[in-house]
Amino acid sequence: MELILSLAIGTLAGSGIWLILRPRTFQIIMGLSLLSYAVNLFIFSMGRIKLGGAPVIDTTVGSDPALYTDPLPQALVLTAIVIGFATTALFLVVLLASRGLTDTDHVDGREPEA
Repeated sequence: MELILSLAIGTLAGSGIWLILRPRTFQIIMGLSLLSYAVNLFIFSMGRIKLGGAPVIDTTVGSDPALYTDPLPQALVLTAIVIGFATTALFLVVLLASRGLTDTDHVDGREPEA
C-alpha cells in the first residue's frame, strides 16, 4: 500500500512540475492542480495508513493511539481540496479574461515565431 501511494504522489508531482514548465497558461493551471493533489496525498499519508481504523476514540477498544487514525490530516486535506477548487476557478476566470484581451494563452503574451 505504501509503494502504491508513493508512486501516485511521485507521478502527480512529476506531472505537475512538467506541466508548470510548459509555455501555455492552461497547462500551468493544470500543473498547479496536479501538484496540489500530490501535496494533499502526501499530507493525507502522514496520518498513518491504517485500514479500518476508527478516527474517533472508541471506549470499547481502548485509548491506545496505535489503534486509531489521525483525523487532523483528513481535516486539513478536506480544507485544502475546497480551497484548491476555489483558486482553480479563479485562475480559469483570469485565464479567460487574459485570453480575451491578448488573443493568446501563451505565458509571455506572444506566440513564438516559427
